Amino acid sequence: MRATDSLRGRLIAAATVWIAFGMVAAWLVLSAVFARHVTAQFQDELYVHLEELQRLATIDGERAALRHNLSDPRYDVAQSGYYWEIQKGGKVLARSASMQGAPLRTPPDQRADVGVHTHVMNGPTGMLVVAERLVWRNPAGDPEQFIIGTDKRHLDNVIGSFNSTLSWSLLGLGLSMVVAAGLLIVFAMQPLEALRDALSSVRSGSTKALTGRFPSEVQPLVDELNALIASTTDLIQRARTQAGNIAHGLKTPLVVLTDEAHRIAEQGLPNSAATILDQCRKLQTHIDYQTTRARVVATRLSFGASAAVQTAVAEIVTAMTRLHRGRALTFINEVPAALAVACDRQDLHEILANLVDNASKHAKCRVRIRTTLSTDGKAVEIAVEDDGPGLPPEAYEVVFDIGERWDTQKSGSGLGLAIARDLARLYDGDIRLASSELGGLAAIASLPVSGP
Repeated sequence: MRATDSLRGRLIAAATVWIAFGMVAAWLVLSAVFARHVTAQFQDELYVHLEELQRLATIDGERAALRHNLSDPRYDVAQSGYYWEIQKGGKVLARSASMQGAPLRTPPDQRADVGVHTHVMNGPTGMLVVAERLVWRNPAGDPEQFIIGTDKRHLDNVIGSFNSTLSWSLLGLGLSMVVAAGLLIVFAMQPLEALRDALSSVRSGSTKALTGRFPSEVQPLVDELNALIASTTDLIQRARTQAGNIAHGLKTPLVVLTDEAHRIAEQGLPNSAATILDQCRKLQTHIDYQTTRARVVATRLSFGASAAVQTAVAEIVTAMTRLHRGRALTFINEVPAALAVACDRQDLHEILANLVDNASKHAKCRVRIRTTLSTDGKAVEIAVEDDGPGLPPEAYEVVFDIGERWDTQKSGSGLGLAIARDLARLYDGDIRLASSELGGLAAIASLPVSGP
């Protein structure tokens, strides 16, 4: 199942996207604000040092010197990335001890511009952020140029370190928010999961209605579903009653027709009587089959069907033992006590009774009933085996046809297996035939397991 098929998955995915978007937006805003702030602070520090340089400088013609070193000792460390120069007419009058190589060349300023200018330019150890000011002591002469600069990498390192810390912090915050949102969504979805479990319990037969406490937003839905279940159950009961009435109404005319057929035979028309009796038997067969099918369809559409397999098998074995008490039949019941299937008790009894009765008719001395759970535990196979002559594989499907019997020497209507398979299929199960380990036939009914 894809995440988009789940409401929980959709909500978590949407929350994750929005949180990620928020974290990215927060990173961009905070990074830009910090970069602007630290750059302004960086430049302010340069301006302070530039003022200090100008205040300490003593210029005499083509020579310049400082009364004492700048307060920041990094300007005295070679290649430290902190530099200053005093120039006049393109000639260096003085420079910091950290400065080596060619002089700093800043873009030309307007003559009347005596403000502080900031530039980014190549320096001795990389890109340099420079603050410079021109001072005219003689309007007719060249201005004195005070230049002070710091490697841009120092600024970039501070911003990079902040961005790295910010990235990890926002990542941790974002992940914690996603986890919190996921937990919140899971908690909010619990009433729907409880509703699903309650519906599953109703469908499997554990309960007859939805039970439990639900939030006020979900309770109206629960009430409507319970009303629907009650209404459907009532309609199904009426349908089953009507099906019984129809069957009873059809059987009465059949009894009359059968009686008339016997009278016709007594009057010397045996062929006509036999034809009528044969048609009456076929009609009775179809009535029995369709009545059973209609009743089972109604049962299948009802809610809460559940039946214990061992109880049904025990009752059937008791009945079959009495029915075949003149034969030395041994019934082996290997069904576990706790096993229940999602099937009406009467329908399960009819399915197994048909299979056990069929096995009893053809068994020599043994009939075994055993069960096997599917690998996922959602279905069970109930095998009814005998040690009789069995059937050829080509007969496995033929005997499921209505009114068909492979062995005409045995009594029967040919409806048992057909009805049993229809019953099983109406409960999402099936019946198949196979050879038995006992030497005869194995009729295997597959039915869904009852319970959560």
